[in-house]
Formats: sequence, C-alpha cells, structure tokens
Amino acid sequence: MSDGSLLCHSELHLRPNPSRTVIRPFDVDYPQAFRNDAHPRMQQIVERVLSLDSARLLKEAEAIIPSLAERHRDIEKILLRRSEEIRERVPEAQGMSREAALVVGAYFSEEYSYEAAALFNPSMVLRADQKGAPAGGVRFLLSLRGIGEGHISSVTFRTGTWSPADGFAVDEASNQAISPRIDSSAADSADEMTRIICEGSEDVSESVLFPVTASQQRGIEDLRLVRFTEEDGRTEFLGTYTAFDGADARSEVLRATGFRTFEMHVLKGSAAAAKGMALFPRKIDGRFMMLGRQDNENIWLLASDGLYSWEGGARIVSPRFPWEFVQMGNCGSPIEIDEGWLVLTHGVGMARNYCMGACLLDKADPSKLLARTKEPILRPSPNERDGYVPNVVYSCGSIVHERTLLLPYGVADNFAAFASASVDDLLKTME
Repeated sequence: MSDGSLLCHSELHLRPNPSRTVIRPFDVDYPQAFRNDAHPRMQQIVERVLSLDSARLLKEAEAIIPSLAERHRDIEKILLRRSEEIRERVPEAQGMSREAALVVGAYFSEEYSYEAAALFNPSMVLRADQKGAPAGGVRFLLSLRGIGEGHISSVTFRTGTWSPADGFAVDEASNQAISPRIDSSAADSADEMTRIICEGSEDVSESVLFPVTASQQRGIEDLRLVRFTEEDGRTEFLGTYTAFDGADARSEVLRATGFRTFEMHVLKGSAAAAKGMALFPRKIDGRFMMLGRQDNENIWLLASDGLYSWEGGARIVSPRFPWEFVQMGNCGSPIEIDEGWLVLTHGVGMARNYCMGACLLDKADPSKLLARTKEPILRPSPNERDGYVPNVVYSCGSIVHERTLLLPYGVADNFAAFASASVDDLLKTME
C-alpha cells in the first residue's frame, strides 16, 4: 500500500480458503409452472428415499457420512436435526428409521464454502482475557467478511496477537466450522430479535454466521465489532452489520456471548435504513452514540436512548479533499484516546478509488470535528489493487494499544492485510 512512512505493514495476509465449509439447508422445488402444492418436490424426494430397503439406506448413509465427518463435527447429529425439520413439512417422513432419517437429512443439506471467493473487511477488538498476551502486546479477535457461492456474505472469526517485537500473528483456523442454528425458544417478534447458536463450537474460528433471516437472505456484510463498556463497568461485544435482502440494505446489531451464542436485532428508525453504522464503545451523557452514512455522502452523528432505535442525526464530516469528493464514511467504531475520539474514515475519489484517512472528534462533544487528515493514510497500491472490486482499501474496525494503532484492512474485496502506526505520528498529519 502507498502511504509514505506513516504505516508499518505486516507481511501477514489472510486469504480465502475454499476448504472451510459449513452444512446448511438445501431446499428444492419445481419451477412455478410445474408446482403441485398437493405433492411438492420435497415430498417426492422423501418418497424416493423411503422406497429404498434398509440395506440400501445403510449403504447410502455409509457413503456420505465419512466424507462429511472429515470437516464437520457431530455430522450425524446435524443430519438428524435436518431430518426433523423435514418431518415437520412432509407427513410421509414421520416414523422413519434412523438410517432413513440420516439419508433424508443428507438430501436436504449441502456443504457451503463460505469464504471460497473472498475474505476481507476485518474488524478487530481486544479479547476479554489477555492472559498469555506477548510481552508489550495484546491478544485480539477478528471478524471477517467471507463471500461464497452466489456472492453471499457471511461472518467468520479468527484470533491472534500483536507485539512490538513480532508484529501481527493470526492463529490457525480450525478445520471445523459450526452451522448456525436458530433458537426458536428465544424468538422475540416484538423486538425483532433472532438468537443464533453455533452449537458445539470449540474455538472462535469455528463459529460462522450466514444469513438466517429474511432481511439477511442475500448477505451479512461488514460487521463492525466493538467492545462496549456499560456505565457500571461491565463489557460486552456488540457489532453493527449490513443486512442485505437482495433489494435493500439496512443496519442491524449483533450481541455476542462467548462467540457461540449471538443475538441479531433489527434496528428501527429512519437512520437504520442504510449501511455503514458504527457504535461508540460507551455511552456519552447517558446516551448511545453512533456514526452513520445515511445520505451515502457524509459522516453523521446520531444519539439514542436505546440501542435498537435510531432517528435523525447531524452531518459532522463532509467531503473536503479530492480523494473523498464522492463519498465519506467510517472505517469502524470510534477509538477513545487522550485527545478525543479517533475515527478511521474512508473516502471515494476518482475511478471509484477507496482510500482511508482519519479524523479526531471532541471527547465530550463528538459533534465537534477537531482535526482530519488532508491526505490518505492508506491508498490502493499499484502492486495490490486487483480483486473482486479493484482499487479498494477498507476496514471495519481497529484498536489502539499504548499509542499504537493496530489496523486490519481489506484489499480489493479479496483478502485481509495488517498495518500499525504511531498515534502521535498520525495526529501530526492532521489539520
């Protein structure tokens, strides 16, 4: 990346790995002109399976289960759970033998490679437990956006460390991945909350969030994680993300508990009907604060008494320099430092180049812009500009550790990279 001497770039890159897969439901039906509600295609398939004798059913089960078990823990449990879902929809599936249930579950499941095409737009937060952190460094958690078949975006997680001596290191991901399951007992239609459980996840990297609700059916994009501190000192991990249904993109909020159980909350209010919102890591004057980009041009500041409803707001940072003439937005949640709120920004300029900059907001009144970078601190490099979307560098969240900015970022909607910078040097570039 071309940014002068401000950033120190790591040689570490995270690239998509098509061997990382989850089991997800596979539903089929006839084209509209051939549909028969009295005898749907799902029922037809179930009847074909049940026509097999027990020996053939056992043979079919033994043919599929070992290959799936190589990459999926408790695969028989997963397939049996899927067959239970089919039983609820197809009366003929009642009373199946265990072998038949395994085979039916397999016919209505598929392996999905959730990061086959891309792995990018990371956000970084400090882990709650810093035991074992390297000398002078930290343990961190990353969220990343993976893209798979059909250009569907999912969220995956990784862990790692940074130290002044050794720089960035990311732990090897598990070869297992746990399919998210909706906890129907926790459904809350009033608050539009969906609880997701990655049952059996033994490592953060095993938890995967792919679309499970109507608002997300075409993707869960760009999770901006933040370690939020309540007024009584309690902390929890929250994150805003973009839910895309194929036509409209809107903001929703994730609450993570141990990164095995997640709550997904639909946001209400006019400001939520847009993408790119980022939550401040604590309340200010007793209110939740958020950065937004609801007009697709400027950075807005919003305040709310509740986490799930956002209205109004005011423009606080607008395009000023050529590299941001088209559009501005945040690159993750504001970071609290002694001087104020440090906000990483993105700007869009000529030929739809995405560059990154930064600005500083007043700590007591973040509607006041104190300073901003005149030039990008990170821009697409001639040697690293190619990918699914060329000429883009973008981040969904950074951290500061002892006056060092730790910046993960996506390149060309393709892969993730890492850099660090002195906060003092960064502030000196602002005006």
